[in-house]
Amino acid sequence: MEIKLTTSEIRTILQGCQYTLRLVGSNRDYRKIQSSEHFSTSNNVVLNDAFNVSGEIVSAIDCVQQATQQQTERI
Repeated sequence: MEIKLTTSEIRTILQGCQYTLRLVGSNRDYRKIQSSEHFSTSNNVVLNDAFNVSGEIVSAIDCVQQATQQQTERI
C-alpha cells in the first residue's frame, strides 16, 4: 500500500524530522550518550549528520519545485 503525499506534505514531514533531530541532539542526556567511548555506528555517523542530510533533501526538493515552476512559466 502506497501512502500518497503531496510535495508540500513531504517537505513538512522532513522539516519536522529536522526539528526532532535538533531537539534530541540538544538534549543533555543524548549528548552524554553520544560522547561515550562506547557510542559507535557502523558508518561513524552521528545525529547531526542525519540533520544535515535531511536539510539537503529539503533543499533539493526546493530546487526541483523552483525548476518545475520556471518551466511552467515558460509555457
